[in-house]
Amino acid sequence: MVFKIAIVGSGPAGFYAADALLRSGIPVQVDMFDRLPVPFGLVRHGVAPDHQKLKSVTAVFEQIADHPNFSFVGNLDVGRDVRVSQLQAAYHGVVLATGAMSDRPLGILGEELSGSVSATELVGWYNGHPDFRDKSFDFSHPSAIVIGNGNVALDVCRVLAKSVDELRRSDICEHALEALAASKITDIYVIGRRGPAQAKFTGKELREFGDLEEAQPFVDPAELQLDEASTAETAGSPSASKNLEILRGFAQRQETPAKRRRIHFRFLLAPSSIQGKGTVEWVEFETLRLSGRAGSQTTSATGERILIPAHLVVRSVGYRGTSISGVPFDECSATVLQQEGRVIDGDGNPVPRLYVAGWIKRGPSGIIGTNRACAIDTIDSLLADLKATECDVRDISRELFFASLRGRSLKLIDFQGWRRIDALERANGAAKAKPREKLTRVAAMLKASEQSLA
Repeated sequence: MVFKIAIVGSGPAGFYAADALLRSGIPVQVDMFDRLPVPFGLVRHGVAPDHQKLKSVTAVFEQIADHPNFSFVGNLDVGRDVRVSQLQAAYHGVVLATGAMSDRPLGILGEELSGSVSATELVGWYNGHPDFRDKSFDFSHPSAIVIGNGNVALDVCRVLAKSVDELRRSDICEHALEALAASKITDIYVIGRRGPAQAKFTGKELREFGDLEEAQPFVDPAELQLDEASTAETAGSPSASKNLEILRGFAQRQETPAKRRRIHFRFLLAPSSIQGKGTVEWVEFETLRLSGRAGSQTTSATGERILIPAHLVVRSVGYRGTSISGVPFDECSATVLQQEGRVIDGDGNPVPRLYVAGWIKRGPSGIIGTNRACAIDTIDSLLADLKATECDVRDISRELFFASLRGRSLKLIDFQGWRRIDALERANGAAKAKPREKLTRVAAMLKASEQSLA
């Protein structure tokens, strides 16, 4: 008996789930589906283009894909082209690993104005995601605001702040490089609701802002004064201590007039409204104070409000998962209903042969490697269920399922097709002294998947 398992989504959670299955010691066939012709999810379309080392994890995923019992099926949208119920009928288990590709709203007046955009849109645009390829952004005014205190906010700020020469060495897409080359932005504000002790930056990413060619960081020393509870939090957190050390270093620096861009790190400010006539012109913030015990502090408004001018506002306050037709979903947490990786219905009963892993399981938290333990936990549940039902396994129609796909006008991409896309992107990038030049339209990807550079 060879167990057939489908994985929906080809990001880190999907590949780590595949790896756990293929290493399990049981006979298994793993089919991985993705709605795009290209794999790797947020590693390809979410990791900053100037952080190539983080993308090297794809070499591990390539090795997983080389296993003889693994297959990749790209350009198939589960939920649109096929239903989840069809996969449940064709496989002994289905693992949903679709990630979280929408954004959390701020929920304030003016959020819908032109010039107010999500980090999801901007990151997808400069990373070449086909969904965002044709977006346009206004870089023609001097001020931009990034709302959020996590690493995605830092990524966005860094891309807006870097010189063209710095960006040219990355795999940023050419259309984005051309637009950013004409940018008139001189002041970028990175603003968070919490204090510097609670910021979710990592020290490595924060430190980079001290070494940019054309931009310099600014921090008001007064905003780095900690209350007693924040001092205690910092003492108990090496990452918070490191952030504070770096920020204090920024605050002590002398201004370098030769650098044309300034990055302003601001804390304890909550956006209350985005203002402008048809397009963003100002953002109003309320100043906040912290109170409470260390580790459980809350913020409250002081009554003071400030206005910061900007024509571009990037909302970076978190990703959200999106529902899949026919799958129980919790709108509040924006995750699939689950228990130990098993999808459950509204009454808490396991849905047969349906599992979930990654951000769509636990929410958008952690780093790339966090998805490995998450996926393994899910696969442990799946394997336990297979073992429990081994003596009563019903017939599975994987072959009939693929026959039905071949009978439709679907252009499906296997992993060899992806490798032809990859080779072309690398060759195009090498011609520009870049790691790669991504194809950003599905039609171009499909065409490249059929061609060889030889």
